Amino acid sequence: MITVHHLDNSRSQRILWLLEELGLDYRIEHYRRDPKTLLAPPALRALHPLGKAPVLVDGELVLAESGAIIEYLGDTYGAGTLMPAHGTAARRRCSYWLHYAEGSAMPPLLLKLVFRRVASAPAPFFVRPVARAIAAKVQRAFVDPQIALHLDYLEGELGKQDWFAGTQFSVADIALSFPLEAATARGGLDGSRPRLQSWLERIHARPAYRRALERGGDYALG
Repeated sequence: MITVHHLDNSRSQRILWLLEELGLDYRIEHYRRDPKTLLAPPALRALHPLGKAPVLVDGELVLAESGAIIEYLGDTYGAGTLMPAHGTAARRRCSYWLHYAEGSAMPPLLLKLVFRRVASAPAPFFVRPVARAIAAKVQRAFVDPQIALHLDYLEGELGKQDWFAGTQFSVADIALSFPLEAATARGGLDGSRPRLQSWLERIHARPAYRRALERGGDYALG
């Protein structure tokens, strides 16, 4: 049976959702973040040197990196359905979005999180105003414009078809769920981009998405 080593409030929620969409049997090993550092517990290092989640175990295969896991599960168990067939335009678009989700969409959102924490972190009184000013300037000058650029791009892409890889829901939509949910939490994604809002409502209404939340536990991105 497939095992998912699952960290709360992380990309591993996407793997649970994909497994539910595929109708596969799986078990979950739950891990909790450190409440102060928000880092994964050291126990995950026994599975992977970086000590991060998700980690998927399928037979003798042990696989980390959520994008690689999504691609593996799609090719192995969802070929021709959630993973479009090789050689098709939908497959090329799907591969593009799998790489884009982590390679392009997530970095500015991660920077947003980092600089928000810099601004609110405890510091000596004479350092605090400087740290906050630097964090605010970086966000205004670079991070926020980059996030807006990506959100406008994604909004425009959904003007071409209902789903990111084409006319059918696919693993591309699952991959993009994490950055777009993060953008809702901290990147300014709201009703001003109605196509993205509609897309989020549609994925949240999917029965498999809801079942994954029930199994994985609370899911909130700050």
